[in-house]
Amino acid sequence: MRSEMNAGEKLIKYFSLASALTAAVLPYSLSYAQTAEHSQREMNEIVVIASFQPIELQQSANAITVISAKDIEHSHATMVSDLLRDVPGLAVNRNGVLGSSTQLRVRGAEANHVLVMIDGVEVNDPSQSDEFNWAHLPVTGIERVEIVRGPQSALWGSDAVAGVVNILTRKVSKPLQGNGYSEAGNHGTNHSGFSLGGSGNTYHLNFSGSHVSADGENISRHGGEYDGYRNTTVNLNAGWRPLGNLSFALTGRQTEGENEFDEIDSFVTGLPQDADKESEFRQRFGRLQTDLSLFDDHWQQRLAVSLSRHNNDEFTDGNLTGEKAIRKKQYSYLSALNWAENTQQLSFLAEHETEDFSQRGTAQPWGDPNQDRKRRTDSLALEYRITLWDDLTLAASVRHDDNDEFQNSNTRRFEASYMLPGGDTRLRATYGTAIKNPTFTERFGFFTNFQGNPDLQPEESKSWEVGVDQTLFGGSLSFGLTYFNARLDNEIDGFVFDPMTFAFTAENVNGTSDRQGVEVEVDAKIASTLDLKASYTYTDATQPDSGADRDVDELRRPQHLGSISLNWSPTSQLNVNLNAQYNGSQNDMFFPPWPQASQVVKLDDYTLVNLTANYQMNQKLSFYTRLENMLDEDYEEVHGFQTLGFGAIVGVRYNFAP
Repeated sequence: MRSEMNAGEKLIKYFSLASALTAAVLPYSLSYAQTAEHSQREMNEIVVIASFQPIELQQSANAITVISAKDIEHSHATMVSDLLRDVPGLAVNRNGVLGSSTQLRVRGAEANHVLVMIDGVEVNDPSQSDEFNWAHLPVTGIERVEIVRGPQSALWGSDAVAGVVNILTRKVSKPLQGNGYSEAGNHGTNHSGFSLGGSGNTYHLNFSGSHVSADGENISRHGGEYDGYRNTTVNLNAGWRPLGNLSFALTGRQTEGENEFDEIDSFVTGLPQDADKESEFRQRFGRLQTDLSLFDDHWQQRLAVSLSRHNNDEFTDGNLTGEKAIRKKQYSYLSALNWAENTQQLSFLAEHETEDFSQRGTAQPWGDPNQDRKRRTDSLALEYRITLWDDLTLAASVRHDDNDEFQNSNTRRFEASYMLPGGDTRLRATYGTAIKNPTFTERFGFFTNFQGNPDLQPEESKSWEVGVDQTLFGGSLSFGLTYFNARLDNEIDGFVFDPMTFAFTAENVNGTSDRQGVEVEVDAKIASTLDLKASYTYTDATQPDSGADRDVDELRRPQHLGSISLNWSPTSQLNVNLNAQYNGSQNDMFFPPWPQASQVVKLDDYTLVNLTANYQMNQKLSFYTRLENMLDEDYEEVHGFQTLGFGAIVGVRYNFAP
């Protein structure tokens, strides 16, 4: 690991944090006379994923964060996971350098308790524990990210236990529009891409692509081998409206590449060591849908077909050692009827889903990994929404899932949102139940010393939250406060030692896992050229200890998370963004060599400070730079896996058809 910070470096770190906190508090006394209207516009913003039909943000009682196209532009982030670190309630863990396995946890829940959608396609990977690996999602072609926290199974089924992340790709609004960009930095990082599209009265089309490569750094604490990364992504978003009430849409995305990684030394240290190991991945997502509107838009109908495919191959010393593949198909019909001047809406969803899983590898005397599995789910869901007196919105939804592998399940959700007289204060509350079906790996997986358990039952969750949103000073300051509480039964523990087989397996845990906490979100217009966004999350996540009659902290769930972002635009040509992210200490698990028992270790807290600057030379040409981990923080997000230190990137963008 890198050497400890000296006193001067620590002083700089704490001075930077103190300055950022001062900047967050001082403007409140200076901005009273401002009349910014951006907060009210945000409340009227349309959110796609909070309901079966797009609704205004103030009509949803859920805690929602929207990462806009402007936010993405100001950050110049390479990967979407870097954007999510500023969202309250979200914890990101990456196993080392760019391209390493990256997990996202929402409100202290498991990484496979959040549903990820790209243009309506569910992209969680059933071949990797039903998680979405955030390591391979660049910002290429992405226009907007919506994060809805809280249980959403009553709308979207299994996986949506703790929330949904909805990613929408770019649509072009001009007859011809395009750009190209290229950037380079230390760690051998290169990132180039393009976007080209056009639109007319009856159509829109946008095609984009990018290539990311990096030589990387050494991941393990000892050794000198660099772990590199390659990623090529293309994205298509097209639509055609032959009639005023009839439209067709086609979206597609493909990502493929390879990343190098180290392996755990199970015999000497129990920590990562240099190894010639590589993973090749390919992701393909597509969706075709048609929308029909009848009776002056009072009856909306949608028919859609979605497909997602994941292929993951692993190599050791250049030899193929294992393959996993998954194909998931969804057929859905959505019908929404609204009446009483759009103050009431009833939506109905029918869905058919199939999953095909395959695994290939070398058979061993103690087990054979070669297998093919299938799973089918048929679902029906109803949602009713009503708005009373323009201030009170109530909603209820229920979903029935008929799964050929498990007992049928029913989930429900209720929500209420009330805007107090004056329009500056909003109260909201939700209650919901959710399920998470066991994964293919947990039930049938086989690798090293793990054997699946086909008798696992779904995890079940009950959650509620209350919140308040407040605007002040004519809309120049807004903040949101949310308290959440969730209880999870039948939690699956994937590291249970089976003394009969001398291997690990997965089991449903007796007792209840509890998760509760507070989220705070602040958005301030300090001046006409200066904006501030800040967030803080406190999370208390515990689970029963299988070896004792007590609860223990869940792994990789920091109790404290926070971020501050200042965006300064002194002229129309220059934009500067300063961002600080705090991740509190958290527990992780260390598996030393046999016969030593596994042990819990604490990972230190850390703060990342990043700076981005963009200069628009003219209407077409701009230059930018991004400084990452400016304080050269030495930290680990996963025990034993080193992360990158200070990094600098410079880039150029050209809009050849603005």
